[in-house]
Amino acid sequence: MTSETVEPVLTGVRNFRDVGGAPTVDGRRVRRGLLYRSGHLAHATEEDAAFLSRLGLHTVFDFRNSADQALEGPDVELPGVRNLNIPLSDPAEGAEFWTMVREGDLAQLRAALGDGQAAGRMVATYRLMVAERTAEHGRVLRELALGSVPALMHCAAGKDRAGLSVAVTLLALGVERDAIEADYLESNSPQHRYRIHRSPDAAEGLSPEVMELIGPLFEVRPAYLHAAFDTIERTWGGTDTYLTEGLGLTPELRERLRDRFLES
Repeated sequence: MTSETVEPVLTGVRNFRDVGGAPTVDGRRVRRGLLYRSGHLAHATEEDAAFLSRLGLHTVFDFRNSADQALEGPDVELPGVRNLNIPLSDPAEGAEFWTMVREGDLAQLRAALGDGQAAGRMVATYRLMVAERTAEHGRVLRELALGSVPALMHCAAGKDRAGLSVAVTLLALGVERDAIEADYLESNSPQHRYRIHRSPDAAEGLSPEVMELIGPLFEVRPAYLHAAFDTIERTWGGTDTYLTEGLGLTPELRERLRDRFLES
């Protein structure tokens, strides 16, 4: 197993990083070289694929849906690595909306995204992923506990579906909330930030007003993650009940997960 201590610069893969090093509430740390996160691998170059192959990955968790995969393409094949597709959103969910974001004119964007609507949509999405994707998140944690590591989690941009899945994993490991949020917010850093694309024929293109309107959709904000945590508290009363009753993570599996991922 290779543990990368220096963050690489990948040409065709955005938002890649090792989640290791995060501190837990009981003074331990997540081991490096076991859990990585990124955007999709569909555009990985030969050099990118060679680097990823050196990580000794067991499983790549792809949280994209079929529409994402049709738009971006399948992940590059990494020899000996299992690709496990666990969609965390429905293909038809918001298809018209995202077409409008890519192609709509200024009036449409103002009507759909202005006055805080864009951020509100993101908050609602995070709440929904926590409330309705318990089977999927539970499966991910069981896979990790039972040995599907080293693992890489990704969606399209690597910030929302992958970001929340990493956050749930870190919650199960007992990582401090501030550290979970710090890792999550790294998706806004210049080297990780999602590159916004609009149709070349779209009116106003990426003008300052357009960027202001669509910006909340293409960045991560503390309020989004807090909405997910709040949904856990409101629905299950706390993290432990969410993990056991919501995700079906038994105490034995949680202990196996912690033994596997945390430094002694």
